[in-house]
Amino acid sequence: MSSTIDTEKPPIPGSAAHTDGAWTIPIQSRAERFASAEHADFAEVTGRELEWRLTPVESVRDLIDGALDGGRFPTVVSDAPGVSTEWVARDDARIGGAGLAEERAAANAWSSFGEALAVTLTAEDFTEVTIDRTGADRTPRAAHTVITAAPNARGIVVIDNRGSARLSENLEIVVGAGAHLTVVSLQEWDDASVHLSSQFARVGRDAVLKHVVVSLGGSVVRVNPSVHLAEQGAQGELLGLYFSDAGQHLEQRVYVHHDAPSTVSRVTYKGALNGDGARTVWVGDVLIGRTAPGTDSYEQNRNLVLSDGTRADSIPNLEIETGDIAGAGHASATGRFDDEQLFYLRSRGIPEQEARRLVVLGFLVEVVQKIGQAELEARLLDAIEAELAAVEVV
Repeated sequence: MSSTIDTEKPPIPGSAAHTDGAWTIPIQSRAERFASAEHADFAEVTGRELEWRLTPVESVRDLIDGALDGGRFPTVVSDAPGVSTEWVARDDARIGGAGLAEERAAANAWSSFGEALAVTLTAEDFTEVTIDRTGADRTPRAAHTVITAAPNARGIVVIDNRGSARLSENLEIVVGAGAHLTVVSLQEWDDASVHLSSQFARVGRDAVLKHVVVSLGGSVVRVNPSVHLAEQGAQGELLGLYFSDAGQHLEQRVYVHHDAPSTVSRVTYKGALNGDGARTVWVGDVLIGRTAPGTDSYEQNRNLVLSDGTRADSIPNLEIETGDIAGAGHASATGRFDDEQLFYLRSRGIPEQEARRLVVLGFLVEVVQKIGQAELEARLLDAIEAELAAVEVV
């Protein structure tokens, strides 16, 4: 009796071909993930893949595989000194400078957009820019944005997403040598909106990127920041804040790649969940490469559960390829209130419901206060207060 091995079987999701061609093996490193700008280069999404198994795939199937309107997404960019804004063609040299799509939905958006919005900061004096995106309909759309901070530039760019949308997009951020840039991605969509956003950043020598994701609105919102600390002395601070209500799915997949000596990263994401079916997903990957001696890295995710019927997935991963590091660690926690905090507040005469509200606000405000833009911080605090006003905290 003889037998043969079927070498034509499709690969297992999250695997790669073995060298003998007859087997598949798990992908061993986050750095080995396939990347392409072409939708057809990615296998069909089944929902079993490591990248998709925690996402409601059928709710976003049209953005993964459907035809997308690649016209200019309704956008207004504020005027600011030392800032230029233009729509550029797909073959512009800046496109692809920070990264390429690593999954099928991002590749669909990349294959579909007609023009990219390019925002460039050159001023060495601190400047503020708002990219206002409101008023879109629920037509499935693709978008592409490139934000560039020239060497030694200083500034903050706020991407303000409100209104209605079914949007899949790619955002590229390039931070030149010595530049200090803050980028805030704010999702306050209406209750039925769906938003998939892959965000790639490349940070140059002695440059600093503060990247902030705030997700409060939308039905399904999935934001995937990927930061490449590409040159010596690059620093990245990644902050996230989210509040999931009943039936709302808010997902963040964070990746930090230390690829040069003496690079530093800090990742802090905090979220609250309230209501039946409220769901959050946070996956944090940190890779310290062989070329990154002296790395200092720490990531944490903390979730506060306010009611029954919620689910928070929190998965930190740390991969180290060099023994010469200054420090590396991660932490994850999901739970209800700190009874000691409640006791402290109630012992000072604060009613229980108000004490619980203050604990939640104090838990989330840490991220808000690190943004560095007073008007936006005040607006977000008001938004959190509005969320809490509808919560019967238990």
